[in-house]
Parts: sequence; structure tokens; C-alpha cells
Amino acid sequence: MPTVSAPAAPMDALKVALVQGATRWHDAPANRDYYGALVRQAIGSDLIVLPETFLSGFSNDTRASAEAMDGEGVAWLRALAIEAGAVICGSLAIRENAIVYNRLLWVRPDGSYAQYDKRHLFRMAGEHTRYGGGGERLVVELKGWRILPQVCYDLRFPVWLRNRRLASARGGMDYDLALFVANWPAPRRQPWRTLLRARAIENLSYVVGVNRVGMDGNDIPYAGDSAAIDPVGEPLLELGAQEQVATVVLDPAPLLVHRERFPAWMDADAFSLDPG
Repeated sequence: MPTVSAPAAPMDALKVALVQGATRWHDAPANRDYYGALVRQAIGSDLIVLPETFLSGFSNDTRASAEAMDGEGVAWLRALAIEAGAVICGSLAIRENAIVYNRLLWVRPDGSYAQYDKRHLFRMAGEHTRYGGGGERLVVELKGWRILPQVCYDLRFPVWLRNRRLASARGGMDYDLALFVANWPAPRRQPWRTLLRARAIENLSYVVGVNRVGMDGNDIPYAGDSAAIDPVGEPLLELGAQEQVATVVLDPAPLLVHRERFPAWMDADAFSLDPG
């Protein structure tokens, strides 16, 4: 039986906190207070995951709400990661010159960060007319894990998310955990729940999705349904429709065993991705 090589750096158990909150509409100061308090409930975790656009809500009113990278929102998030002693990730509306991006920030406990701009913009709400789209995937490392952070609508595009066995990826897969931060409305909750499971199964990886709850300023309801899914599509943690901070410990051993016993990656179709 073919095997997947073990990572060069051992993968340790990873404690992930899912912060499912009711984002305040277009009120960054209130959201900093609100999510700061929720994050402090998750201290002791390795990774704390917030929803999409958690300082503003999902809004096309980008001219009024977007901040620069040297603005108060990013500085606050960096200070919060230092205080929590954990990686914190979530997305913000960020302005660069005349373009606004739905930008996920991966902020480390030392205040440094990586960033990913949402690739797939939700045209049904006009996001593609007001935001700039990203063109590069981000893979980050934490405690020996390779992690792919993504934003909401990206979940629907399996080619963009395809996990591959790459020589550059320590002899293993490109990533071990896919993260999705979202503002996914309640009327489409079944696709959210289904696609999280599908992405885990087809990519031989863990998946964590964090959605918001409550009603936004456009009277759109959100049902939460944040979850952690194992590589065979079984939920390790499922949240309901209320504000909640919950943690899950991801164990690398079942993942590596599953990849060895069920090496579906060997039969995957080779392709190249045109980011244009």
C-alpha cells in the first residue's frame, strides 16, 4: 500500500476555537469590544477563528466601512493576538488605494501576519462590482499543520480548493486543514453544511467553518451552523444558531492514517489553474 510521508516537523494536536458571533452592523468600535470579549473566552487555544467581515458585517458599502492596513482594526487585531497568545483569523474590508478587498488576516501571537484576499466574489449580492478579488492561495503553518484559509463563497469552488500531493509540501499534501470564515445566510444553510463535508472528504483534510448568527442591517438572517469536520466528513463539532464560543482539538493521527489507507490523491486528475 502506498504511503504518505510524515511531515518534516511533527504535527501536534491543534486546539481550535470557533467564535460564532452576531456582528454589529457597520459599527467597528462595537465589534472590537464584542469580539474582543469573545476571543478572551477562547484563550488557551492555538487558533481562534472569527467570521467573515467581523468588524462591519457583509456589506457592499465599502466606501464607508473599509479601513487601511495601518488603520485601527488591524492594529487592534494584532494586539489581541498578542494578548491571547494565539493565532487569530477572520476577514476585514480593507482599502488599498482605490480598491477594497475582503481580506482574511492570519495574525500570529507575535503580531506578525499573513493575508489572503477573497478569490470568489459573491456576484448575487454585487460583491464583484465593489471589491477587488485575490489571485493567490495562502497556505500557512501552525504546530506542524499546513492550513488553507478561505472566505465564504470560496467554499463553492472545488478546483480552487483542490488539495494535492506536492514535493514542496514536506512530502505530504498541500494542506491538512481548510478554514472557511463566512457570512452565509440562513436560507442557504443546507449548501453550507453540505459543502463543508464535501470539501473535507474530497481533499482528505480536516475542515473548519465559522459563520455568524443574528440579523444584519439588510434584514438577512444567519443561522450559524459553524462546524469542525473530520477527513471522512463526520462532524467533530456542530454549533447551532446562537452566539457561541466552542473549541475542538484536531488530532493529526487519524488524518495521516486515513491518507495512508485511502490514498485517493493517487487517482486525482492532474491540472493547472489559470488565476486569470
